[in-house]
Amino acid sequence: MDQSAKPSCCSASRSAAGVTDNAPAEIIIPAAAGKKSTEGMIYIPGGQFLMGTDDQEGFPQDGEGPVRPVTIDSFYIDPCTVTNEEFKRFIDATGYKTDAQKFGWSFVFHLFVSPETAEQVKFKVQQTPWWWNVEGADWNHPEGPDSHIEDRMDHPVTHVSWNDAMAYCQWAGKRLPTEAEWEYAARGGLEQKRYPWGDILKPDGKHMCNIWQGKFPDKNNQSDGYAGTAPVRSFEPNGYGLYNVSGNVWEWCSDWFSRDYHLRSTAINPKGPSAGQSRSMRGGSYLCHKSYCNRYRVAARTANTPDSSTGNMGFRCVADAE
Repeated sequence: MDQSAKPSCCSASRSAAGVTDNAPAEIIIPAAAGKKSTEGMIYIPGGQFLMGTDDQEGFPQDGEGPVRPVTIDSFYIDPCTVTNEEFKRFIDATGYKTDAQKFGWSFVFHLFVSPETAEQVKFKVQQTPWWWNVEGADWNHPEGPDSHIEDRMDHPVTHVSWNDAMAYCQWAGKRLPTEAEWEYAARGGLEQKRYPWGDILKPDGKHMCNIWQGKFPDKNNQSDGYAGTAPVRSFEPNGYGLYNVSGNVWEWCSDWFSRDYHLRSTAINPKGPSAGQSRSMRGGSYLCHKSYCNRYRVAARTANTPDSSTGNMGFRCVADAE
């Protein structure tokens, strides 16, 4: 992983397993004929907002701050992350093979691996031993070959790499958001709030997102209702109508990750550096917990290599406004 990105509970990289990127430089996927890319999407009017945070709960080494004004053009964004059902339609239409399928394995959180599959596990990430290299794990088999998604079609697709997300976007006539677009939309019109709904994690004791409840990484009491992923329309949407921009699954962005690029980049529609080793991710996941990785805050960020995939990484799409 890019050394400027601090490893977190929510991120496991193929480079940690000694694997280099084998994905093609160019992804050729036929676009869906006649598909309207903005159908069902939310229009986000352009404007200026204060991006980043100087919050003491943040991770300065991730490049969350300083707070700076950024101007964004209007765009459309999906209210939810791409679901298993939607991704299956893409696979059925194109025959696309994900990076996890090409490699033959993906990273699965240890508590979700069956005893039978656990016996076959040969590798665990040294820095984050709760991530296991599970052969046969992919978008259609999230916990390994003895698992399935039949009862999770309205859950976010997982085990998708940045390359896979880009391929889906190309097919759907959409694209991945920039980090600036993602944060602008995730804030839902609020200014400099810690979460998409305000500064209190559980207002009046109410759960607002799907994150780890209990003692990470061994005990999740599921008081928010979920151990793993939740359906994409769980919990209340933010002020723009976006669901689960905090928690549930990390969301890929288009930018190459840098912890200091924004200090020297344009303040108008920033797109990140022109090259790098890791791509940015936003939003946190069901594994984030205040004791270790409170990256479910709206300004938090992390990164991973473009070929990496885990059981808590997904994406949502955006489209240009004409």
